[in-house]
Amino acid sequence: MSTEEMLVKLLERLSKPLPPPLPVEVDLWDTKNIAAYLKRSVDTVRDDIVCLPSFPRPIRLPTPGRAQALYKAREVIKWTESHVA
Repeated sequence: MSTEEMLVKLLERLSKPLPPPLPVEVDLWDTKNIAAYLKRSVDTVRDDIVCLPSFPRPIRLPTPGRAQALYKAREVIKWTESHVA
């Protein structure tokens, strides 16, 4: 594929509008989303935060093997706000 063809494909992809974000009330977050929200590393979130007994329970979708843990965004936000000093 030539450079020109790659640029055309890139421009086509960039010109498509992004889907609107899901409302927080229904969105599910993974550890990467939680890390961005809390301004912490993914490792810190995974190793030190989501394992806290007070942290919201994960949702695991019924897929083969161990499904990725997802968390209700609204519950993560509520949990975070409960720690405001």
